Amino acid sequence: MRSMVDHPSVRDRLAAAPAALASAAHAAPQEPPAPGEWTPTEIVRHLIAVEEEVWHRRLGQLQTEEHPRWRWVEPGQWLGAPGATLDDVLATYADLRASTLAILDDLGPDVWVRTGTHDTFGVLDVAGLMTVAADHDDEHLASLRR
Repeated sequence: MRSMVDHPSVRDRLAAAPAALASAAHAAPQEPPAPGEWTPTEIVRHLIAVEEEVWHRRLGQLQTEEHPRWRWVEPGQWLGAPGATLDDVLATYADLRASTLAILDDLGPDVWVRTGTHDTFGVLDVAGLMTVAADHDDEHLASLRR
């Protein structure tokens, strides 16, 4: 089972992501670095979609279901606010991440130990799931910093 003993550590990683993302996104070239790659705005739109469609949904399932099963899903990009600027989507992402942190802050110890099974990552408790979320953030931060 993938888990973190230190819940504050994963929470700190998640909390730091919006500022790190904003810094990296503003510093990165605004055009795609290669065909098929995403611009910084498109990367943030993807992270918004993942926050809503994956992390919020799975946290809810861990609270309400007995050992949910999850498949790999790859959300595209958030479709809201089609003309939004980079700063607009960064603000939306920061708000969503703040709501994720609020969900985590409200979880009791009994929920932190609940588990689900992911087809790729195996058995995950809340900290394990959120470690996957933080790792996903890091992957996209690295792509912005190339």
